[in-house]
Amino acid sequence: MEEIAARLERAERERVAIDPPAAGFVMTVADAYRIQMINVDQRVASGRKIVGRKVGLTSIAMQKMFGVNEPDFGHLFDDMIIANGGECRVDSLMIPRVEPEIAFVLARELRGPGVTRKDVLAAAEYVTPALEIIDTRIRDWKITLADTIADNASSARVVLCERRTKPAALDLAAVAMTLQKNGAMVGQAVGSAVLGHPAEPVAWLANKLSEFGQSLAAGSIIIPGALCRAVEVRAGESIAANFEGLGSVSVRFV
Repeated sequence: MEEIAARLERAERERVAIDPPAAGFVMTVADAYRIQMINVDQRVASGRKIVGRKVGLTSIAMQKMFGVNEPDFGHLFDDMIIANGGECRVDSLMIPRVEPEIAFVLARELRGPGVTRKDVLAAAEYVTPALEIIDTRIRDWKITLADTIADNASSARVVLCERRTKPAALDLAAVAMTLQKNGAMVGQAVGSAVLGHPAEPVAWLANKLSEFGQSLAAGSIIIPGALCRAVEVRAGESIAANFEGLGSVSVRFV
């Protein structure tokens, strides 16, 4: 597992894609999380700070595609955050795609098991529009579930809106979102697209982390999954998402 972790780390650092780590190797989900944590621990040791988590595979369609019945998760680091309206350098990534999400920022710790949607809403300081820039260190996005988990759930960057809204102010499941690429609409959805309610993946995550003896700390940023399909991007393009009642978030690729 150390060898696979090293291959993934080198691929990200050198921006040279590798073959799927799980190819020709029986890699369980537990193995994949152990590989992910090897690189997470190394990043922390190098001075990077964990600021939150991402949840993936929160749509029924994606779970069916991967043949699973639950989401997965990865870690967010301080150097992954981009300000609203900011720039993202394409040459710092490999095969980037963008997903619109409703981010949660916690006012207090969430520790499973037994965390519910109600607990998440009570613990959240605010919610805000977000764009997750996903990427893969694996050639041509030819990934299995184990591959993406080992690769820190294909995380790369996160763009956060500066506007903050109390979760109780809106029915988050009913929040309508439109996604634009270069000014043209390329996607639309409502908050219920992620497990019926954006708070549900956060509850799942808190409970899942309890299996590792971990919790979601106060101040954590949690992005709970894409509301619509990911959009491919290149240098010179821009992405914007508008969330009814929550605000807008955008990023330019250079």
